[in-house]
Amino acid sequence: MTVLNSPIHSPATESLYDTEILIIGSGAGGATTAALLAEAGFDVLVVEEGAWVEQGTVVPFSLDQMNQQYRSAGVTVALGLPSIAYTEGRCAGGGTEVNSGLYRRPPADVLERWRTQYHIRDLDPDEMYAIAHELETALNVTKVPGKVSAPSMALHRGAEALSWENSESPRWMKYPAGGNASSGQRQSMTRTYLPRAHRAGARIITQCRVRKLAIRGTSASEAAVVLANGQPGRIRFRHVFVCGGAIHTPALLQRSGLHEHIGDTLAVHPTVKLAAHFREAINVPDDVPVHQVKEFAPEISFGGSASNPGLVAMALADNWAEFGHAVNDWQRISVYYAAITSQGKGRVKAIPGMRDPLVTYHLTGRDKQLLRSGLSRLTLLMLAAGADEVYPSYRGAPLVRTPGDIANLQHSFATTKATVMTVHLCSTVPIGEHPRCAANSFGQIRGMKNVWVNDASMLPDAPGVNPQGSVQAFAVRNARRFIETNSPRG
Repeated sequence: MTVLNSPIHSPATESLYDTEILIIGSGAGGATTAALLAEAGFDVLVVEEGAWVEQGTVVPFSLDQMNQQYRSAGVTVALGLPSIAYTEGRCAGGGTEVNSGLYRRPPADVLERWRTQYHIRDLDPDEMYAIAHELETALNVTKVPGKVSAPSMALHRGAEALSWENSESPRWMKYPAGGNASSGQRQSMTRTYLPRAHRAGARIITQCRVRKLAIRGTSASEAAVVLANGQPGRIRFRHVFVCGGAIHTPALLQRSGLHEHIGDTLAVHPTVKLAAHFREAINVPDDVPVHQVKEFAPEISFGGSASNPGLVAMALADNWAEFGHAVNDWQRISVYYAAITSQGKGRVKAIPGMRDPLVTYHLTGRDKQLLRSGLSRLTLLMLAAGADEVYPSYRGAPLVRTPGDIANLQHSFATTKATVMTVHLCSTVPIGEHPRCAANSFGQIRGMKNVWVNDASMLPDAPGVNPQGSVQAFAVRNARRFIETNSPRG
C-alpha cells in the first residue's frame, strides 16, 4: 500500500480485507474504541471515509479546511421550519479535528436522568468520572496558560458586570513552555487515540466508504465498501462497531436493514448568533473564546464562535443591506452564540439510491421561545461587555446600541428569519433497556449478536454541554464491557 501523510494509515486499495473487529469511523468514539480493543489484543481495522489531514496543513476555519475536513464542505442541513444547518467532520479523527477542543464532563444530573429514564444498566457515576479523569489525562485537558483571548475576556467581563455565572472551559490542548492562548496544539484523535491504536497493532485505512453491512439473521458478516480508487471492495469481520456519527451511523444501519428505533430521535443543541462591535480591536481569526456563560444552563448557554472575516460576513449576511458595511471593520467585531437544550426531535432516514440520508428536525414552541430569549440575553451580555453596536443575525434585525433597543429585537425576532445552526448532534441510536432504545446499555444493537454503536448516536438525549466528553466516557465504558465478555482470537 502507498502511505499518505502519516506512517500510521494508508488509503483503501485492496478489494478484500479480513479483521476480527471492524470499526467504522475514526472520531471521538471510533478512535477511542480502536485503541482500547487493540490494546486488549483484538485484531482491529479502522476504516474512515475521509482523508488523513495533518494538523497545521490547513488554516483553521478556512474554506480549504471546509473542503478537506468537513462533509459536503460544511453545507449540510436538517430540514424543518426553520431548517437547521449543521456541520460534520469527514476526515481521520472526525469532528475532533475541526472543533474547538472545549471539554465538559458529562453532568451528574444528566447521567442520573439517562440511568433512570432510559434504564441504562450499571451506569455508575464514580466509574464514569474515573474514566473522565483518565481521558482528561490522555487528552491533556487544561486551561489556557496566561491570558485568554480578547473575545473570551469580553464574555467574562460582560457576565461579571451582570453577576452571571461564567467560567473558562478547559480544552484538550498542549501548550509549549511559556505558551499563550494561540500557541496550543489540539489533542485530537490523530494526535492521541489513533496513534495509540496503531501502536497496539490496529490497521487504519482512509478514503474508504462503507455502503452497507451484510446481515443474515442476527449476525453481520461483512461490509460492502467503496475504496480510495472508487472500486468496490469487502471487509469480513467477527464484530463491527459503527461509529460514523449521529447522522451516518443510523443511515448505514438502515441501509443494512436495521430500522427499529434507529434514526428517529435526533437531538441537537440549536444556536443563534450575533456579531458584536467594540471600540478596540478584538478579533482573533483562527481561534474561539474559551469562556462560557452558564447562568441559565442547561436551558440556555452563551459562548463565542470563530470570527475570521468570512465568518463575520456570514453573521452579518441575514441583514446585509443594513449591516454589511460593518464587515470593513471586522478587526473590531467578534461573533457570539446562544445555544439551547432543545425538546424538539429530528429524524435521519436513508433514501434508496441517495448517497446521504434525509435529515429533518422540528423545534417546539418552547424551543423557539428559548432561542428568542437566548438572543436577547446574549445581546444584553455583549452590551455589558462594552460592545457599542450589536448586529443580531436574522432578517430585519434592528441595530442594537442600548439595552432599550433589545425590546425591538424581542418583538421582531422569529426563528424562521434566523440562521439556526448546530455543531452538536446525537441520540439517533440511543442506548438503554427502555423499549424505545435501539441498543442495549452497552451499545449492542437490539436483536444483533455482533453489531455495536459507540459514538454520539448512542447518547440518549442532548446533554446540554459539549458532548465529546460524554461520548468518549461511554465509549471507554462500553469497550471495556466488550473486552470483559469477549476474547480475542488466538
